[in-house]
Amino acid sequence: MTTPFFHISNAPLDATPLAALVAAPDMGAVVTFAGIVRNNFGGRATAFLEYEAFAPMAVKVLAQLAEEARAQWGTGPIAIHHRIGRLEIGEAAVLIVVAAPHRHEAFEAAEQIMDRIKQVAPIWKKEIWADGASEWVGDEHERKAKL
Repeated sequence: MTTPFFHISNAPLDATPLAALVAAPDMGAVVTFAGIVRNNFGGRATAFLEYEAFAPMAVKVLAQLAEEARAQWGTGPIAIHHRIGRLEIGEAAVLIVVAAPHRHEAFEAAEQIMDRIKQVAPIWKKEIWADGASEWVGDEHERKAKL
């Protein structure tokens, strides 16, 4: 089975095939970003997260965000996989793997893509707190500003 560049999956994510997918002889850097489910937000204990997505549209948006980053930063190939379903503390929710001639562009592209995923991708996160309450998460910047 061929590893796709852009993918929405219920299965655990693995960065190794993505790094191999984007690597090329003219690329001096491969940066892997993994967004991991943490055990808290704003001092409140998190039990787990649930992600939902409109997968066909989300894959197209991920490809578009990669193309925007490639154009801005002059990178090589980019792969993005996002997980949906129930994710436990410590599991990867998203992987962004960027190849570029130099590390600076690869790091910048990965950060830009992660920010844009949160802004425009049709992927939704529900935080389930340790006390049993839950909350659909909107803009992360607005959440942080409220702290």
